[in-house]
Amino acid sequence: MEINSLCQILPGPASTQTLTAIGFKIGGPNLAYLTLLVWILPAVTIMMIAAIIMSSIQAKNWSIDFTRYIQPMAVGFVSYGAYVISLKTIRTKTGFAILVVAAVVSYLVQTPFVFPIILLGAGLVTALKYKNQPKEKKQKIVVPWANFLLWINVLIFAAVLGAATKSLPVKLFENFYRNGSLVFGGGQVLAPLLYTEFVEIEPDDKQELNKVSKLKAKIKEKYAPKPLHHPTSHDEFLSGYAIAQALPGPVFSFSAYIGALSMRDYGTSGEILGAIMSALGIFLPGTFLIFFVIRFWDSLKKYRAVRASIEGITAASSGLVLASAVILFQPLENTFLNFAVTATTFALLTFTKIPSPFIILGGLLLGFVLK
Repeated sequence: MEINSLCQILPGPASTQTLTAIGFKIGGPNLAYLTLLVWILPAVTIMMIAAIIMSSIQAKNWSIDFTRYIQPMAVGFVSYGAYVISLKTIRTKTGFAILVVAAVVSYLVQTPFVFPIILLGAGLVTALKYKNQPKEKKQKIVVPWANFLLWINVLIFAAVLGAATKSLPVKLFENFYRNGSLVFGGGQVLAPLLYTEFVEIEPDDKQELNKVSKLKAKIKEKYAPKPLHHPTSHDEFLSGYAIAQALPGPVFSFSAYIGALSMRDYGTSGEILGAIMSALGIFLPGTFLIFFVIRFWDSLKKYRAVRASIEGITAASSGLVLASAVILFQPLENTFLNFAVTATTFALLTFTKIPSPFIILGGLLLGFVLK
């Protein structure tokens, strides 16, 4: 339980970090990496296949109307994630205030660069309340820096190599490695980061344009050079996120889906490479960081400011998830049916014990029947 609690306050997927940390304590790094591979391989493989199928459907201009109920259901899952995280973490007025501020700021400033600022700021705010934490006898902290240096050096090397080579697989790795180094709170918090970077927002989704502006936008789209990565559509994003929620294993496997779609222009082999590079990028930083922190955690947790900062970080994470639910819902058609599907999904998750895969399967079947 203590390892799990530690992993909750580190960036990265908490479930994955807990398992790899247990593997590390039992058998060292080799067993830990084997544990990581066994844990993520099924979900990553399924999400990669889902992306390849989605890409094939789009290439053949087939309709994906059967996923229309899956998309508002995905918003229901994100809303439920925000609700659960809030119940577990918000216990004070300060925590509630941080949640609201984080949600509003991340909604108004939809850029990935704002997330680390929000999290660090929130942690500093509650660190000032360290006197509320019980005193413990401090121990001398001996920090073995090897895994931290490995984490930061891989981040810098990937960024430099991606900028120098313009290689899409390398840039995908760097992108997901960077996001994996920033995510506190699990797969639900990952959604807003990936959405702001990988989902192409049509001009009409941002503001009303007159006919001249629309014509200019079409000309620019036709003749402007293609972006380095192929952005996903809002529908593709939500459909993939819903599938990830229905799978056993880490929600971070969603990264393989986004990575594969980002390289769909390079054929199936490119999609497989994109999925692999993205999955490696999202899972490795959390692994490096848990290997780094677990060696001196017993000494570090004696400091009250460290324990106090956890409240702010987790509260801000709740706010990010709450904002992402609103952001994800907005591009959907503003209909009673979409709202009802989102609300029903939230209610089923909150008040029943129906497993997530059955809820998603029900949405797919409903889409086929009513198509």
